Amino acid sequence: MCIAYFQPITRGELSSFFGKEVSRDLIGVLRAQELIASGPRSPQPGAPYIYVTTKNFLSQFGLATLRQLPDFEALEDAGLLSKEKLLAGGIPAGLANREGEDDVVEDQVS
Repeated sequence: MCIAYFQPITRGELSSFFGKEVSRDLIGVLRAQELIASGPRSPQPGAPYIYVTTKNFLSQFGLATLRQLPDFEALEDAGLLSKEKLLAGGIPAGLANREGEDDVVEDQVS
């Protein structure tokens, strides 16, 4: 969910969102299932990989585009996301501003 909504995103940014380390193994599983792909490296110190969803991600979830993802209000109504957490800084500021960006979906990376 976080990669789909906040892409392109680094593993460190994902860890900030969840409040705990996101393992390389989890990223590996998502890549092996071709749900995410590595994009170019981030300009952040250390040049971490950034991750984006793939066309297979859209297909697996029955979406034509990322614009078909539920909006934040629908997620909040379902109890899956909290505006308080967003406003309190639970989501890094740079990520919170990405909502509504153009779709970023990579073809599967070999």
